[in-house]
Amino acid sequence: MGNKPTIAFSHLGCEKNRIDTEHMLGLLVEAGYQVDADEELADYVIVNTCSFIQAAREESVRTLVELAESDKKIVITGCMAQHFQEQLLDELPEAVALVGTGDYHKIVDVIKRAESGERVKEVSEEPTYIADETTPRYRTTTEGVAYLRISEGCDYRCAFCIIPHLRGNQRSRTIESIVQEAEHLASEGVKEIILISQITTNYGLDLYGEPKLAELLRALGKVDVPWIRMHYAYPTGLTPKVIEAIRETPNVLPYLDLPLQHSHPEVLRSMNRPWQGRVNDSIIERLKAEIPNAVLRTTLIVGFPGETDEHFEHLKQFIGRHEFDHIGVFTFSAEEGTSAYSLPNQLPQSVMDARRDALMQLQQPISLKKNRAQIGKVVDVLIEQENPQTGERIGRSARFSPDVDGLVYIEGDAPLGTIVPVLIVDADVYDLYGRVANAADLIQHSAIAVPASAVLK
Repeated sequence: MGNKPTIAFSHLGCEKNRIDTEHMLGLLVEAGYQVDADEELADYVIVNTCSFIQAAREESVRTLVELAESDKKIVITGCMAQHFQEQLLDELPEAVALVGTGDYHKIVDVIKRAESGERVKEVSEEPTYIADETTPRYRTTTEGVAYLRISEGCDYRCAFCIIPHLRGNQRSRTIESIVQEAEHLASEGVKEIILISQITTNYGLDLYGEPKLAELLRALGKVDVPWIRMHYAYPTGLTPKVIEAIRETPNVLPYLDLPLQHSHPEVLRSMNRPWQGRVNDSIIERLKAEIPNAVLRTTLIVGFPGETDEHFEHLKQFIGRHEFDHIGVFTFSAEEGTSAYSLPNQLPQSVMDARRDALMQLQQPISLKKNRAQIGKVVDVLIEQENPQTGERIGRSARFSPDVDGLVYIEGDAPLGTIVPVLIVDADVYDLYGRVANAADLIQHSAIAVPASAVLK
């Protein structure tokens, strides 16, 4: 063991990348490698890169160049390795290995081969692998939360998205496999499991011949974990059966992350999402009616080629009409290899930036109103951090997903990784402020002093 090199990780990109990183860490630790958080002390640095949009690639390149200038042996993994394999090997002589998105499970063998002097390229042309509950994993999230990947890849071909090219077609895990991993995470003390895939509402279609998200949610309802949260619920997949499962499964949070991207039918048609334009409004209204007080988040793209002032005004009215709890807004990024790359009527970056800022300004008073509605309530909060100077606790309520939504800043003592009742006393556009609830608070607010998942429902 002492002769094995020390390895550090530099993780970039989304939570899907994070899970890949966690599996590589688990495999290397199991094989007896020493993994160090300090890149300076490491013999090898594994950089798990992102290539979703230009800004992400630029961050990945900066990281790679900085490590190269430090004379580190670099192993490049993830989406950039899949996307630009030849260019990376040509331009970065310090890169001793390249590992694609469907090959991270081979990381131990890759390091061994690199140690013997081989310059390794392990990139499957069509990624087909997906890790399951038997694949070693070393979590990098806070102790109370874990991501659980239910499927990988995507069968859709949205005009702006390069993900199918980088991660392959959809491949789902079995319900039994997912439940086993969830039970293991619960046994480790995880309080919140976040289900991720490219399109969560399509879960199981490739495996069972029809989507099985409702059945999966009900199966996960039997796992002893307080919060199950879904990411990336494609709106047309929120069928009555799925909505009923969300409503009837107590530990499934009514938090719906809807990647709508736009509201105008013509823009959605150009995005190769034509069916969505006919149902956007009806889906949102149905969700509000059938899951009262559901937390709705969406992501939007402004500046898609051909987006006119009228299209953008339609989007503004859509946001104002539906009052989402949270929105994320991105400017269009022309990605080579997607059909939108060569579309006519590309918009200047200045126009796209102005539209993004306008949407965020429109959303701010909506978010403030939603947050201020929490004042005076006792809500469950997962404690994740402690301010070392003040002792203040920082966590999230069921309304907030990690890294994309707000935080709850809390006075009072509460152990990390636990869910505690908190009396909300103030709020701003993004965050809530409160104190650990005492007995009097719980009596006074007994109507809502129940699990947040039940409150929201």
